[in-house]
Amino acid sequence: MDRNTITGVLLMMAMLIGYNILFPAQEPDKPKAKLKTETEANLAVVKPKMDSVSAKKIYGDFASASTGTEKDIVIENSVARFTFSTLGGKIKEVLLKKYKTFDQKPLYLASADNSNFGLELTTNKGKINTSNLYFSTDASSAKAEKDKPQVVTLKLNLSESQYIEQTYTVSENSYEVGYDVKLVGLEGVVGNEPVKMIWEDKLRQFENDMAENRKVVTTNYYSEEELNDIGIGQSENAETKIETPVQWFTHKSKYFLSGFISKNTGLTNFVGKSLVNPSDSTVVKTMVTEANLSTADLKAGKGNFAFYYGPNDYQVVKTINAPDFGGNVYLGYAFLKPLNKYFFVPLFSFFEKYISNYGILIICLVLFVKIVLTPLVYKSYISMAKMRLLQPELAVIREKVGDDQAKMQQEQMKLYQQVGVSPLSGCVPVLATMPILMTLFFLFPNLIELRQQSFLWAKDLSTYDAPLRLPFAIPFYGSHVSIFTLLMTISQVVYAWYNNQIQPAQTQPGMPDMKLMGYIMPVMFMFVMNSFPAGLSFYYFVSNAVTIIQQQIIKRFVDEDKLKGVLEENRKKIATGEKKQSKFSAMLEKSMKAAEEAKKNAEESKKITNEKREALRKKK
Repeated sequence: MDRNTITGVLLMMAMLIGYNILFPAQEPDKPKAKLKTETEANLAVVKPKMDSVSAKKIYGDFASASTGTEKDIVIENSVARFTFSTLGGKIKEVLLKKYKTFDQKPLYLASADNSNFGLELTTNKGKINTSNLYFSTDASSAKAEKDKPQVVTLKLNLSESQYIEQTYTVSENSYEVGYDVKLVGLEGVVGNEPVKMIWEDKLRQFENDMAENRKVVTTNYYSEEELNDIGIGQSENAETKIETPVQWFTHKSKYFLSGFISKNTGLTNFVGKSLVNPSDSTVVKTMVTEANLSTADLKAGKGNFAFYYGPNDYQVVKTINAPDFGGNVYLGYAFLKPLNKYFFVPLFSFFEKYISNYGILIICLVLFVKIVLTPLVYKSYISMAKMRLLQPELAVIREKVGDDQAKMQQEQMKLYQQVGVSPLSGCVPVLATMPILMTLFFLFPNLIELRQQSFLWAKDLSTYDAPLRLPFAIPFYGSHVSIFTLLMTISQVVYAWYNNQIQPAQTQPGMPDMKLMGYIMPVMFMFVMNSFPAGLSFYYFVSNAVTIIQQQIIKRFVDEDKLKGVLEENRKKIATGEKKQSKFSAMLEKSMKAAEEAKKNAEESKKITNEKREALRKKK
């Protein structure tokens, strides 16, 4: 990328922005009245009025359970309130006590109008769905206490020896609900076909940015020791069918999970659907999951499962007894995940114990990281200072070789070898810092700890700060102005300017102007970061500011006159063989000799070829 290429890229960006302003995308036609899906029809709790003959015809042996009165049982613990219903024998409602929606309303992770769960059984009269049938129970509302979990047992009785039993167990301070299913004495009523579980979950908007919410909503599932997802980042309907057994799955919004875990035999014939209705301003996505449960296990009393209704908090989900359930919190690419898992997440949790203000916590996190990297930063500064002191000699070499870039590079490397300077030393801190910046780029958007935590003008560090709103939308930027993102951009430009002052001048003619790129890249990055969490932008801003201060402090401890003496001393020792070359210098010298030899052989080959051609021409 030379200057002309950069100019071309900027012009193309300007054309794209201009096109979007002059020809805005037309809004799609609003869809007509939404038709119910097959699953919705199966789960509908509309009870037709019928006589006993009609009920017997539809429900067979379960006809007596087709009518009844719905009763709710409320079980609470310190973190959630679970409401169980006799209609369907299911979890009807889940309220998370420690969290609220973005507009400060109670956060219901499940409710009667947005979540429906049922078991479909194949009987000798056809298929029935438990969500349409009434169960009975002796349980009453209660509160789970330490070492005293509350158990809710709901039965659908055909007789004293024939029944379906669903048992829920709620423990204190837990988001997990034990769920056991038994089919007792139903061998002649329920066939051996698998029992189908059907769960429809209309995920409500818990965060302020609907567009961003739709991007991250997904169904995660664990199969064959691998975690996969359905619907993430997609704005259209998606469906996935899995042949291999699934151990667990979760309907995941940005910061919360509704999950189902199999403790024994995995779920088979798994089907996951992600349904999107762009015109719906209340439902982010509708996640529908179907899977088969082993009927043999249910009849043998081995139908052991669990629900998880709670935050997608790594410190919480990693404790759930299910393989890689902690993977619901996305910690970045495989090569970055260990850095988050074993360093940043524990470090963040450690600071949380002593610091309640998350803005100050982020500052402490930056200071800790910078202190750890100080030796590398110091070594980088010394290396750049040495190369800067060699600029007069490089200028003389440039005068001699002119525009021969290959020759200039060889002479430059030769000079670095003579004085014992490694150009890679200045790159080490950058190489060490980049994984950290990338790791935090993935971590901060998934930290529920930052959710609804305020700092300065930012009301919520888990989303963008927007103290300023524009009367129009800028393409690729949006209609809000994130102050933390602006501060981050300014700090990056200032750092680029400062870095250009301490780095040696560019020595390679024809190479792109990296100093100019140092100013352009932060501005381009500003468009990307404007809708990212304020906590992440604030971290980058503080990191840039601390880096500049850090280098200013190091500069005060570096005596360039002494460095000149070190360079001259190295020159003498290397020339006399008293000091050995570094492994890198030796490898570089070997490579350069090989390159020179290859060039010489190529020239010789070309010369011989030309002589042969000339001889052949004269012969003709």
